[in-house]
Amino acid sequence: MKAIVCPRYGTPDVLELQEVEKPTLEDNRVLVRVKAASVNPVDRHLMRGGLIRMTGEGLLRPKRKIRGIDVAGQVEAVGRSVTQFRPGDEVFGTGPGAYAEYVCAREDRVVSKPARITFQQAAAMPVAGITALQALRDWGKIRPGQKVLINGASGGVGTFAVQIAKSFGAEVTAVCSTGNVEQAKLLGADRVIDYTREDFARSGERYDLILDNAGNRSLSVLRHTLVPNGTLVLNAAPRGAFIGFIARLLSGLILSKVTPKKVAFHIAKMNRSDLNVLRELVEEGKMTPAIDRSYPLNQVPDAIRYWEEGHARAKIVITV
Repeated sequence: MKAIVCPRYGTPDVLELQEVEKPTLEDNRVLVRVKAASVNPVDRHLMRGGLIRMTGEGLLRPKRKIRGIDVAGQVEAVGRSVTQFRPGDEVFGTGPGAYAEYVCAREDRVVSKPARITFQQAAAMPVAGITALQALRDWGKIRPGQKVLINGASGGVGTFAVQIAKSFGAEVTAVCSTGNVEQAKLLGADRVIDYTREDFARSGERYDLILDNAGNRSLSVLRHTLVPNGTLVLNAAPRGAFIGFIARLLSGLILSKVTPKKVAFHIAKMNRSDLNVLRELVEEGKMTPAIDRSYPLNQVPDAIRYWEEGHARAKIVITV
């Protein structure tokens, strides 16, 4: 099969389209014929190395050479212990090595694809959708009627966050650039702030919950924009400022211990239950994945270069 291989750490130039063997099917996994995948920040971090080398991914060279994690496709075969799926089923979820024609995914990491959306839209959902869902529901404790600010409402997580917050009955303010204002309105935001023309922190408005996907405002500014018992969920760091982000996070954790305002840092945990929540939101018409650009498999390096520019208006997908 064809796959995008990362033989060494570096820029997108190190990525190569190669002919490799199909993954071996294990008892608790499903072999998926990939129809689409999508680009996530983790793909870039795994490609470039940096501090992620210390997490067991390989100190000098990547241990897992095929990149990609979000996947949508058709079940080709199932392992002996698999009970939820059979060949021919259309699914979406996560499977390491998704930038390929086939991927093996754990049975509990994929669910049935909603019929009303395409494979490309389904592939856009897993990591970004679950990140937004867990940030708002689990860390933000979102409730109906709350005022919620999504700072960075135009990226992958942001476009899902706007729709998910609305599904919880919140009053949603989306912050984005001029070119993304109309998209945010179409996604259901009650109010859209163009940050090139207006500073949400100076409006005098206070929010019960802020989800920061941009990492472009100081911790003190974001906390000042909360109501006295409000919650700030951090989901971003300034690009290339990992140490600064750790300091920002630690400061927020310390402040949250001595003031009623809470600060949380969110890392998504993939699971079948939340994939089903996303599926149900789509099936009920409460959420539709937004796609900025689509690239064929052999153009994954171009897709990641585009993501690194920081101007993606929604998800970037890979068609296989």
